[in-house]
Amino acid sequence: MHMADALVSPAVGGIMLAASAGAIAYSAYKCKDNLDEKKIPLMGVMGAVIFAGQMVNFTIPGTGSSGHIGGGILLAALLGPFPAFLTITAVLLIQALFFADGGLLALGANIWNLGFYACLLVYPFVFKPIVKKGMTPKRIMTASIVSVVLALSLGAFSVVVETLASGITALPFVTFVGLMTPIHIAIGLIEGIVTGGILVFVYNMRPELLESTVENKKLPSNISIQKVMGMLLIFAVVLGGGLSLFASANPDGLEWSMEKVAGTPELEAIGSVYEEAGSIQESTAFLPDYSFKSADGEGSAIGTSVSGLIGGGFTLLLAGGTGALIYFIKSRKEKPVIVEKKA
Repeated sequence: MHMADALVSPAVGGIMLAASAGAIAYSAYKCKDNLDEKKIPLMGVMGAVIFAGQMVNFTIPGTGSSGHIGGGILLAALLGPFPAFLTITAVLLIQALFFADGGLLALGANIWNLGFYACLLVYPFVFKPIVKKGMTPKRIMTASIVSVVLALSLGAFSVVVETLASGITALPFVTFVGLMTPIHIAIGLIEGIVTGGILVFVYNMRPELLESTVENKKLPSNISIQKVMGMLLIFAVVLGGGLSLFASANPDGLEWSMEKVAGTPELEAIGSVYEEAGSIQESTAFLPDYSFKSADGEGSAIGTSVSGLIGGGFTLLLAGGTGALIYFIKSRKEKPVIVEKKA
């Protein structure tokens, strides 16, 4: 559901960039009080997991479409809503800058659609109340499916509203929303099951991880999450370096809906703003479409694996580094000032 620049007008793109920047600033501010220092490395690891997971498109049976995980609910359940939002922002930034996945002008819209609804809206008001009544594998799975479907549906509807506000006449509102909503409900069902499965696995290994997030408490000092992080890191490597090679070639839910409505999965936009954004992205994206380009213009398998590993590594550093920087600033401000008395 990564929007390209052609789907938003400069005005809408600017508004969504400002809205997402405000949400990022607020999340960073809240992390001063809500960030568990023991989970800072987990921010990096989970960023790598989501980056790799978004490379693996799965087929939606009987539709000719595919989908990939959004990851917001998974991140929020393990990290808390505010660190999760910063982490998914890191994922989307790396994707746009280095792999040309999602436009730069549309980056604010993508952060909002994939991050805001899941991390800052659905997790605290839907997922959390369900599991707070009594955390069990069944409740975790139920909360995951319901929350992911709702978050993805809100994000899909938001895409339609943004194209409407941008005056994209090739995608009439009623027809577009009539395709975007059901296909993303189907994608959400699959992602919800995957999310629930991962969270149940983590819960069985280290229940304190999910419990501390729901209760908004720090992990006890005697609790180690190194084993869990190690397993998740291996999962990220397997996803990005191996399973990404078997991703579905079908268009994703957004592209599929566009093709049904406009007859093409890609629209063109003319204007200096689009040209400038495209030029910047072309200069920064060293592995566009997650692959090396061969002489015949086709991508290579080795390029896909390399993209998964490099992108996951970059995201790990950016997401983990963001958490570490916030904690460092917080520690500096909390450091007591010692005043020496003169004799």
